[in-house]
Amino acid sequence: MNTIDKSKPVLVTGANGYVASWLVKKLLSDGITVHAAVRDPKNEGKINHLKAMAEQSPGKIKFFAADLLKPNSYTTAMDGCEVVFHTASPFTTDFKDPQKELIDPAVKGTANVLESANQVPSVKRVVVTSSCAAIYTDAIDTVNAPGGKLTEAIWNNTASLDYQPYSYSKTLAEKKAWELAKAQDQWSLVTINPSFVMGPALNPKYTTSESLNVLKMLGGGDMKMGAPKMGVGVVDVRDVAEAHFQAAYNPNAQGRYITSAHNSNFLEMGTSLLPKYGNQFPLPKRALPKWLMMLVGPMTSPLFTRKFIRNNVNVPWNADNSKIKNELGIQFRPLQETMEDSFQAMIDEGLLKPKK
Repeated sequence: MNTIDKSKPVLVTGANGYVASWLVKKLLSDGITVHAAVRDPKNEGKINHLKAMAEQSPGKIKFFAADLLKPNSYTTAMDGCEVVFHTASPFTTDFKDPQKELIDPAVKGTANVLESANQVPSVKRVVVTSSCAAIYTDAIDTVNAPGGKLTEAIWNNTASLDYQPYSYSKTLAEKKAWELAKAQDQWSLVTINPSFVMGPALNPKYTTSESLNVLKMLGGGDMKMGAPKMGVGVVDVRDVAEAHFQAAYNPNAQGRYITSAHNSNFLEMGTSLLPKYGNQFPLPKRALPKWLMMLVGPMTSPLFTRKFIRNNVNVPWNADNSKIKNELGIQFRPLQETMEDSFQAMIDEGLLKPKK
């Protein structure tokens, strides 16, 4: 593989996002010039934290306006870049029209960015932020996988437009990326497939992330009667940023990478906060029974259908993360450190308040 020149600029799409902000921080601290593509470079609230980072780093940042759904929207920002990090993609469980709000931006956005890469001769490597959701839909899929664990060889075949459309969008988007990669020989593609990303946000007030919602539920009392033992993989946002960096600059990087530190569940995530915060916050101490989830779950959230509860609650989640450790040298943070740092960042921003 061609070695990547660190003196050349790199493009980061969705540069003000949760994972992307940490990636930008890492790139700037390494003295790299970042072309930051964002929807609105005039929205100071969403990019001030990136400007502040650049002022304190050897690297430089330049902002570009870009839109996932507009062809050639990224071509100018990509000019002169050897690496393209495509991190921009919708992550929400709050949608009315999954095709329009999830599938189209994910798939068309990926196609638009990669088709721009075909037109910009400087591009040598594209790193796409995919997800473990492109590998599985429910925890039961990890149990049913060969050897009882997820590997990079597996693709999600249980999500659909009607069931877990977010997972479906990630699957279709990553498949589109590999299809476009195989049709050319100018650049190589690497995908990072994180599990549930936790860890402190660099711009919490403007960050939309399901992980921040989970922290609010854990610390705000929604789960004080108990948390479901819902099987999930957990990974620290800072480790995900490091994985992206290594995927670009490590000569061994190739293919897909499951980026998941811990085979965990919501109860374990909550109880990991008890030693430090148990006296101040109504954190969960016990498991919520599955039968109770079946009864009340469908009333609390459209996500908690009976099928979803059956396939995830009291079902262990298991993935093999040996590839990223062996090939990219990634060492993952302990779960407790990730959870405590996430929780503290929310308290510092006033998004979680201790009980009096």
